[in-house]
Amino acid sequence: MIGSLLYLTATRLDIQFAVGLCAHFQASPRESHRTVVKRILRYIKFTPEFGLWYSADSSLSLLGFSDSDHAGCRLDRKSTSGICQFLGTSLVFWSSRKQSSVATSTCEVEYVAAASCCSQILWMLATLRDYGLTYGRILILCDSSSAIGVAKNPVLHSRAKHIDVRYHFLRDNYEKDIIDIVKMASENQVVGEGVDKALIKGEIEGLKCTESGLSS
Repeated sequence: MIGSLLYLTATRLDIQFAVGLCAHFQASPRESHRTVVKRILRYIKFTPEFGLWYSADSSLSLLGFSDSDHAGCRLDRKSTSGICQFLGTSLVFWSSRKQSSVATSTCEVEYVAAASCCSQILWMLATLRDYGLTYGRILILCDSSSAIGVAKNPVLHSRAKHIDVRYHFLRDNYEKDIIDIVKMASENQVVGEGVDKALIKGEIEGLKCTESGLSS
């Protein structure tokens, strides 16, 4: 059952987080986990119209979203990074993944999530350039002002000294004018939140509009 739901997440961003959370308990599931899976199935049954929609006249501009919860897992207190990439108005990549280490601040978890988004953007950028496309700075939208400050200002040592050095390539790519990281508008936060935490009904409706290209 979980395998089928994981397959469905290839086109259903709105269930990515919930299905991924259930997948952690496949080895020794309890009745409570079965109840959650049934709830996901009922949700899918009554939302068959949800999904991806790609417009023929969409632009080829590249845009990234990053978001993260903080210590969301109650078992090990690790955080979950959520990232999305749009090509024009078309959602072409998303990921929900637990971070490898426990973070001590929201600044750190958001910075790590933005670094993961940057990594995926660099791969996508290389692929698009193989097709002869050229790009300036690629925007990454993040909802943490402190994480943006760490990425743009190397002087903020006290906030960043405990962050693993492998994530600082985000700052390196900012300094090389490859990416720019900016504050995410509140109306766009649902895009990143769809892959790092459970959504309420109103947020799901907003996510549907975003995925369908009706809003950005």
